[in-house]
Amino acid sequence: MVHLSGDFPDPVDPGKTAAVLRLVELTQDRFDHEVMSLNRRSPGQGRLSDAFRNALSPPRLTLREESFAYGHAIEYSAPGYGLWHRTMLETLGEQLADRIAAAGPLPDLIVGHKLTIEGIATRRMADRLRVPYALSIQGNTDTRILAARPDLRNHLREIFHDAAMVFSFAPWALRQVEARLGERTAPSVVLPCALGQDVTLPPRPSGGGLVTVFNLRHWRNKGFDRTVAALRASAGPARRAGLTVIGGGDEATLARCRELAGPTGLVSFAGPVENGEIPARLNRATALVLPSRRESFGMVFIEALFAGIPIIYPAGTAVDGYFDGEPFALRVDAGSTASIAAAMDRAVTHEEELKAALADWQNSPRARRFTREAIGDAFASGLHRAASGAI
Repeated sequence: MVHLSGDFPDPVDPGKTAAVLRLVELTQDRFDHEVMSLNRRSPGQGRLSDAFRNALSPPRLTLREESFAYGHAIEYSAPGYGLWHRTMLETLGEQLADRIAAAGPLPDLIVGHKLTIEGIATRRMADRLRVPYALSIQGNTDTRILAARPDLRNHLREIFHDAAMVFSFAPWALRQVEARLGERTAPSVVLPCALGQDVTLPPRPSGGGLVTVFNLRHWRNKGFDRTVAALRASAGPARRAGLTVIGGGDEATLARCRELAGPTGLVSFAGPVENGEIPARLNRATALVLPSRRESFGMVFIEALFAGIPIIYPAGTAVDGYFDGEPFALRVDAGSTASIAAAMDRAVTHEEELKAALADWQNSPRARRFTREAIGDAFASGLHRAASGAI
């Protein structure tokens, strides 16, 4: 299995998200994985200027690669802002395919981890090597590019429908992509992102107050401004409970977040917390509040549920579609202060009831879907189905 991903921790950028890494790790006993971890860099002002002077000629794409434990970290030169987006990615796919063909053997399957970026290169690689390909849908990026690039829609439609398998990290993302590109007839799997470890703590009504978790530099996307506004607009219960912010940031960002919180004492800042300590910290809280503006998945929502607290999550993004009808998962309009405030008040006043429902869920098959074992099995099954024509 060859994986093409721009979101894989590697020597060039060790701080990338771990979602794809965990899928590879959870199935490495069943497949021979090779990761081509992509890192785009600017072609430089000189090459870009030459390209603009010759409008029909995109900048020359160059590659630099470095081996690491999971495969190869690849730096490729391409302009940002979507310039020559399809052309550069198809050229990248051709160069990577030629590299694979020369080194051998051919893969049974190529997996592109995002339709609208890696998917373009993956399709070109698969065509050149005559092997099947699969895709993952990452809603934040894929829906944004689909909306911004109607000129690419027909090509992306072909890529989407010709994939042997599509994995979508959330139900809402697959729905939105199919609304633009048409419903797939080939197999699709809604596949949650795996946590670093499965830690389940039983819910306990604590009156510990509301909590939010994010790196402070992302405060705007995580809806912190609206969370604070909703806290102030609360009918009373959420205001009395207060909000604790878990997450670090530089001094300027922390100062900005403190300014947003105001001097009322409704919000306290706990600073960064080690990953292994987060479940216990969450377990002491009343509920997690995170009305993100855009989120492909949001692993902290699942971490919170397994840590024993209800969640307040945004409609149309993040984990939307996974918990329809579950009383412990409160869906809000992330753009509405009133909606967020009402959910926070409900989480506080009905804490015992919501946590009792969550305890039942934790011990049900519905929760098993989000365990590492179940996610690994689902991913492996999808890979087998996608590659079956080549095995």
